[in-house]
Amino acid sequence: MNKKSIVVLFFVIISFSSLHAQTTTTDDDRTFVPFMDLQVREPQSGREVAFSLQLLILIAIITLSPSIIVLTTSFLRIAIVFDFIKRALSLQQVPPNQVVFGVALFLTVFVMWPVFQDIYEDAFKPLANEEITMNEFYKNAEAPLRMFMFRQLDNNHENLQVFWKLSGKKELPQTLADIPTYILIPAFVLNELKIAFWMGILIYLPFIVIDLVVSSILMSMGMIMLPPVMISLPFKLLLFVLVDGWTLITRQVVLSFGGG
Repeated sequence: MNKKSIVVLFFVIISFSSLHAQTTTTDDDRTFVPFMDLQVREPQSGREVAFSLQLLILIAIITLSPSIIVLTTSFLRIAIVFDFIKRALSLQQVPPNQVVFGVALFLTVFVMWPVFQDIYEDAFKPLANEEITMNEFYKNAEAPLRMFMFRQLDNNHENLQVFWKLSGKKELPQTLADIPTYILIPAFVLNELKIAFWMGILIYLPFIVIDLVVSSILMSMGMIMLPPVMISLPFKLLLFVLVDGWTLITRQVVLSFGGG
């Protein structure tokens, strides 16, 4: 818990105590200050032990939720491609990383919206109506996300085979449903990294050509001490703006996930 959270919690407790002191009085007009106690004791039964472990697992999942969202959605590929754009253009501060990751986040929501909608309709809504149990909620919420990751793997199941063998399993799976999620996620992550770097290389190529041409011209003119980046940067920016680079790359990135 950081300092800001501690300060906010302190003011909430003080405000609650003040409000309760103003509304609650005894016969002799004395204020009442609530007593707060936190006890740590040994569990009395196995059910209490299981509940404590479930609580710890839930806290761990909430803590790791940003990483889980990054590694199981389209955010990873989009963020890497946008970072390659900045590096190819030789831009350091423009646009800021917060803007780049913000755009990647909203594009992730756009790409993943059908998946999120299926999770809401098949898992969250029935659970809120008390129509399914927590185990059914987990399975229904996991199914659309697994299907999305399988679609991105397409026919390239090499990573699945690698992690399947590393897990010590000998019999090959008959269907995709037989592949556990803990094998699917690392295979999906490696596939996303591979695709993102391929797209980054293709983005780099035209800008490398511009750098080579500018460097050759400066060398032939004897301007050895002049950094080529200072001359090539305006030309790269001009080329990127003329071809409407942001729209073009964003469209191709979204289409790479199987969009229309």
